[in-house]
Amino acid sequence: MADVSFYVSPLSEEIREEGRAEGRAENILIVLGARRIDVAHATREKITTCRDPERLRGWLLRSAVVATAEEIFGEDAPSEQ
Repeated sequence: MADVSFYVSPLSEEIREEGRAEGRAENILIVLGARRIDVAHATREKITTCRDPERLRGWLLRSAVVATAEEIFGEDAPSEQ
């Protein structure tokens, strides 16, 4: 019988979470691209380096309705001073 302990290990879960985060980040960029919304380099970098799946989920939902890429950040956007 094969040893499957790796597949239920914390490391395995961490790898799966990272894959989910990368997939959500890619989906955000796909949605914005399909909507012909320009994405600045800094915005693209913020999206692709985020590893918080819930934050990425929120950004993905917002990407379907925003007018600019920066609007996906909502409350995460830096405030103007």
